[in-house]
Amino acid sequence: MSDPSGKLRYLIPLGVFVLLLGVLTVGLVRAPEKDIIPSPLIGKSAPQFSVPNLFAGQGAVSSEQFKGRWTLVNVWGSWCYACRAEHPTLLSIKQQAQVPIIGIDWNDDETDARDWLDQLGNPYSEVGTDHDGKVAIDWGVYGAPESFLISPGGQVVYKQIGAMTPEIWRREFLARINAANPAGAAARSSPGATRAAATPDR
Repeated sequence: MSDPSGKLRYLIPLGVFVLLLGVLTVGLVRAPEKDIIPSPLIGKSAPQFSVPNLFAGQGAVSSEQFKGRWTLVNVWGSWCYACRAEHPTLLSIKQQAQVPIIGIDWNDDETDARDWLDQLGNPYSEVGTDHDGKVAIDWGVYGAPESFLISPGGQVVYKQIGAMTPEIWRREFLARINAANPAGAAARSSPGATRAAATPDR
């Protein structure tokens, strides 16, 4: 005669495994953005910083520079493969003068970074260097590239982990800017928009 306790010894772990698998499956199905890690900075004031400019002779790059206007802060590095993949999108944003882009060159060699921008083009209005990673830590950066949308009031409105694409820019960034300021939506959506936010390549 079989021992019931022996069967239970196998059935209980199996039942726990099935239950955990079910919970995990439900969570994955219900997650609307499975590739997005929520940032505790959303809705809060952007962390303050002041770092050296990547380009000699230029003043420090600081968080004071994006107050009073919509700004895209992009954390990147010349060592970052995904940064190269998103670069054409950043250049397009600059060409359309939709918002100024402040670049934070993270944990990088300055010569390599400047050569990289010389070869691929410079989409940034300013580029600061974050050699010790303090800015990245304060901003909760997991890895490059990451992009943050900052409101004119200085709040972090959205965070993108991974490469920027035209679709992500329109859906997550530009849509939020246009919703906050419908009067300027048409101009920002047009390639012929005012180019005040764009600056010449360095």
